Amino acid sequence: MNLFLIAGLLAFGLRADEVNTNWRGLAIKGYDPVAYFTEGKPVEGDSDFEFEWRDATWRFASAAHRDRFAKDPEAYAPQYGGYCAWAVSQNKLAPIDPEAWRIVDGKLYLNYSPKVQRDWEQDIPGFIELADGYWPTLRKE
Repeated sequence: MNLFLIAGLLAFGLRADEVNTNWRGLAIKGYDPVAYFTEGKPVEGDSDFEFEWRDATWRFASAAHRDRFAKDPEAYAPQYGGYCAWAVSQNKLAPIDPEAWRIVDGKLYLNYSPKVQRDWEQDIPGFIELADGYWPTLRKE
């Protein structure tokens, strides 16, 4: 979902999809969510290894990563549906850069850009607490 569409949805009181996808329906812009945990870095997924979950297509670098995700998607999917964690903490939605990420307490958080990530890192616990409160009102049920 692009930034202008997201802003328009919020202006009209509409809520975001449960998972942030690009125009092709890919979560995390086609990056492998499991790789953040196993490789410690963002890795582009492959169209040969896809899994459908929550109306989004998730791509993986390998069949093993796909199968691992399929067994427990909640363990690997990014928080706040893959929207920018800092933006959600401000009661807003924004797309993400797969390169701006961090795992905190076993959960994956993504941000809009490396600069926004640095801002978010100034008070991660505080921003997570704020975002946890705002997220239910921002997403579709």
